[in-house]
Amino acid sequence: MAELTHTPEAPAFEDICLLPDAIQVRTIGMDDLWQSLRAGFADYGAKPGSIPLLILFYSLFALVFTLFAFGEQLRYFAFPVVAGCTLIGPLVAVVFFEMSRRRERGLELRWRSTFRFVHTYSFAPILALSVLMMLLYVSWLYMAELIYFGLFDDITFTSMSAFIDALFSTRHGGALIFYGNFVGFLFAFAAMAVSIVAFPLALDKPVTSITAVTVSIRAFTQNVLVLGVWGIIVVALLALGAALFLIGLAVTLPVLGHATWHLYRRLVVQ
Repeated sequence: MAELTHTPEAPAFEDICLLPDAIQVRTIGMDDLWQSLRAGFADYGAKPGSIPLLILFYSLFALVFTLFAFGEQLRYFAFPVVAGCTLIGPLVAVVFFEMSRRRERGLELRWRSTFRFVHTYSFAPILALSVLMMLLYVSWLYMAELIYFGLFDDITFTSMSAFIDALFSTRHGGALIFYGNFVGFLFAFAAMAVSIVAFPLALDKPVTSITAVTVSIRAFTQNVLVLGVWGIIVVALLALGAALFLIGLAVTLPVLGHATWHLYRRLVVQ
């Protein structure tokens, strides 16, 4: 990963930028998933980073609590807000990608050092990818709102218990569960396809955001069943972490971030 410099001898980014055809991807198996998780847990053990994540997650918890306590007409938004965070997870995980990359190279693992990529060629494509993921997140929230008002536009719920009762005992509630989860699955599928390799690739090699997304989609389609299982593992571990009053997320998210880096190493020919 080349550092930005103003010396005349430094090659232009266009001269060293890799094209999609120059990057080969592998077909992986289920064992690669477990090996990646083991390596991710080892990286987390080398540099646990729970305190900053606890601050982040409890800020999210405060937002959700506010929706429940004060925004009576926004309570339906609580699930999309939390569930949609998986779409922007790669933005947070970039820090753990960098930490794993530095550990591979025997470099220091301080928090400050993990943000040095902002001074490299990697920053521009990572920024563009972050914008793309944020657009997916906002689009998901917009679609969730459209689905809700399409089904409950003329109905006002006086309490959360009334909303939950309608959700599980009425035809409109069943439709909301079905269509909401179906559309959410489509967004999650798209997010995984464009990001599973894109972020670590942009951090690791001189590529444009378009190249990173192209290679990521190719790696995903070539390993769709295995990576589908990976998606289930990610959702299960995040749900487990969230069930433990969000404290568990301070462990599961870093482990998954580190593990995704090692999964990238197995997916992309180095």
